[in-house]
Amino acid sequence: MTRALISVSDKRGLVPFAQKLIELGYELVSTGGTHQVLADAGLDVLEIEAVTDFPEMLDGRVKTLHPRVHAGLLARRDLPEHMATLEKFNIKPIDIVVVNLYPFKSTIQKEGVTESEAIENIDIGGPSMLRSAAKNFASVLPVVDPADYDDVIARLVENNISSTYRKQLAAKVFQHTAAYDALIAQYLTASEFPAQLTLPYDKFDDMRYGENPHQQAAAYKTALPETYSVLNANILHGKQLSYNNIRDADAALRIISEFDDTTVVTVKHMNPAGIGQGITLESAWDNAFSADDISIFGGIVALNREVDAATAKKMHAIFLEIIIAPSFTQEAYDILAAKKNLRLLTLPFTTIVPQKLEVTSILGGVVVQERDLVGESEANFEVVSKAQPTTEQLHAMIFAQKAVKHVKSNAIVVARDGQTLGVGAGQPNRIDSVVYSIQKAEKKAGFDEAVLASDAFFPMSDSVQYAAEHGIKAIVEPGGSIKDKDSIAKADELGVVLVFSGTRHFKH
Repeated sequence: MTRALISVSDKRGLVPFAQKLIELGYELVSTGGTHQVLADAGLDVLEIEAVTDFPEMLDGRVKTLHPRVHAGLLARRDLPEHMATLEKFNIKPIDIVVVNLYPFKSTIQKEGVTESEAIENIDIGGPSMLRSAAKNFASVLPVVDPADYDDVIARLVENNISSTYRKQLAAKVFQHTAAYDALIAQYLTASEFPAQLTLPYDKFDDMRYGENPHQQAAAYKTALPETYSVLNANILHGKQLSYNNIRDADAALRIISEFDDTTVVTVKHMNPAGIGQGITLESAWDNAFSADDISIFGGIVALNREVDAATAKKMHAIFLEIIIAPSFTQEAYDILAAKKNLRLLTLPFTTIVPQKLEVTSILGGVVVQERDLVGESEANFEVVSKAQPTTEQLHAMIFAQKAVKHVKSNAIVVARDGQTLGVGAGQPNRIDSVVYSIQKAEKKAGFDEAVLASDAFFPMSDSVQYAAEHGIKAIVEPGGSIKDKDSIAKADELGVVLVFSGTRHFKH
């Protein structure tokens, strides 16, 4: 009789799967709670002690870590000397291992969990059995996922367990145990930058394609889910999110988390097309839309208040890919859901994004850094010009600084308090970004109130000169250039307010 060893924490589908194994002639061996469930279901199942001839000990910490288990798993059926050794010691081969692991992940997600509770949910015997079975996949079938039960049974019935299928299940085991160990390492590691970087992710979805149709892609989310993430949003309506949708939506969420007041952010290609604030959501939309009514076509919109019917009607009038908000009134939802492909997402908005690492792929590796979460404060500003800023200009500078940190470098934002007017992004030199942002802004209402924010220092005074000559009366930049004195002198010559924020916001 062939033998199957079953020891699972996740007991979904366990009993019918075990019943079918018995019907196929397998002798079942099991442990602890799994044995109890199978026995209570009336199934004939051996306890692990009957195989090891040794009791569980140390509060269950040791039960399957035994030569009679692991020899039965690791013996190569194609080597006569291995089989002779099993016979000599009266060890029966194990042909199927069905194991999933202690719920470490769900344990550490519980509120108030202690370190000792977490450690007791680190599985040792389970990964050991899985790894033994997966190493010997040519002879042993390792099953780690309840979703595979039906397929395994169907293939056993049809005698269709190919070497390719065995290898596939073995790979799944090592992926699973690697992710399990990575999560434990992450929980125990104090350093943000350990010698070996192990970050567990779970597949969210296969993408239709990546940035372009010829590129395959998939999305993965962190093993410990982040509530404030497009991958954990509630998708109320619309077609599957694309690779570009996900990246743009992520950018929108990062930007809008900067603002407490009623705010609308429109995003295109991961840059803010427009940011608007208002007393009502509709007026905030009006400001965001008028900030750039061309780039928003086919873009992403994030709103940090419930979407009402008035705002929904205005958004419905143009082509958008995604709208993200905390919620939609029923009337607003009905208006927007009339477009079958428009994605409508909800998630709880926050201005407190937890400190996390940013991981960016490069050829041959990754680079890792802390997220740019530096807040903007007038207390950190240094007025370096003779001209002094007004209260309104200072408020506009804070708003512009919050925006510019999310624009691709070289980044320039022209804004008044509560509305961006021009965004210059990604130019290889700073003066080009200055020119572009001012050209976008100078014909808009409110330009006479505008300030200009730069994500990094001006390497020379040409940016200050161009801005002043085209109507900008106040500028905020980090300072720190060896030619700061030239920019200050030019500001004083042209009567422009120049403020150093002291914080650079490069975004590559």
